[in-house]
Amino acid sequence: MNNFKEIHIGKIIKQLIDEKSIEISRICKFMSASETEIEKMYQSKSLDAEILLRYSKLLEYDFFRIYSQHLILYAPPGAAKKDSSKIYKESKLPTFRKQIYTKEIIDFVLDIISTNQKTKQQVIEEYGIPKTTLYKWIDKYKV
Repeated sequence: MNNFKEIHIGKIIKQLIDEKSIEISRICKFMSASETEIEKMYQSKSLDAEILLRYSKLLEYDFFRIYSQHLILYAPPGAAKKDSSKIYKESKLPTFRKQIYTKEIIDFVLDIISTNQKTKQQVIEEYGIPKTTLYKWIDKYKV
């Protein structure tokens, strides 16, 4: 999985099931679903969070992280800013820092640069990665 822009979660789940060689009978039992329903899930571009959580447990893989990485790369930087013309209450929900980059994100970005799909400047502008951060990654991982 190296394309975090276009996510087809059903295909990703199917790929991991194939890699781990998990029997369909075990999947059906764990998911409380028929083979037909499981096959429909593989065809689905998106799945309900509860179903995704069950697959994450079954396959011991955090499928939600794929969406988090998409947000890190593709969420517009200004989207999180408050509109000063409106009054907002502080949320009781936990807040997460956007600028936490996983190894997968770093590899994805460095691969784009090393294969000349994008320039360093394009990466900085499109993904909102600070210039110093990008150059530290390049130095650290010798791209």
